[in-house]
Amino acid sequence: MSPRSASTPDLGRQQRRGFWLRTLHQWHWISSAVCMVGMLLFAVTGITLNHAAKIEGEPRVDNRVATLPAPLLRALAGGPDQGSAPLQREVADWLSNALDASIGRREAEWSESEVYLSMPGPGHDAWLSIDRGSGEVEYERTDRGAISYLNDLHKGRNTGPAWGWFIDIFALACVVFTITGLLLLQMHARQRPTTWPWVGLGLLVPVLLALLFIH
Repeated sequence: MSPRSASTPDLGRQQRRGFWLRTLHQWHWISSAVCMVGMLLFAVTGITLNHAAKIEGEPRVDNRVATLPAPLLRALAGGPDQGSAPLQREVADWLSNALDASIGRREAEWSESEVYLSMPGPGHDAWLSIDRGSGEVEYERTDRGAISYLNDLHKGRNTGPAWGWFIDIFALACVVFTITGLLLLQMHARQRPTTWPWVGLGLLVPVLLALLFIH
């Protein structure tokens, strides 16, 4: 066997290895760039959630009252007597301006005497009640502060579908980042003998903590 033919398999192996190294590095740095800010947010809020009782802010309650104008009260009378339905657009627009609250097309609970609208959001809870006879409106909003807002973003609590999509896409990018990182570790493991002991430690520690201290 000639030296050229003997080196051909090794050359092909090196070329394949070089291709996969370049591909994995590219996917790894792109996914890490996508994840970087989100991962920082979720890491910090993981700490704040774990110590929520110690760093919880003082809730601030804002209570407001108003009265619907007569034309809007008549429009409200055209709503259902029971069940769920959004407020009429003109009523919702007037309330949004009068109360400085985002009403939108949320579903309200209708009864013969009252319309009740729950408006929770990240870091706050809010509700709105309208007396269908008198048109009296009561609105209350409880803000729990910036830390609570970030914690709710972490949990996806009352954040709407757009943030839900972001969390799913972010999680997928984290999966790509992690898998490509593990594959890169595997490809460099020969030159770094402590690679798999460290990876094994990263698995062993949470497993032992779960088995020994979580009951």
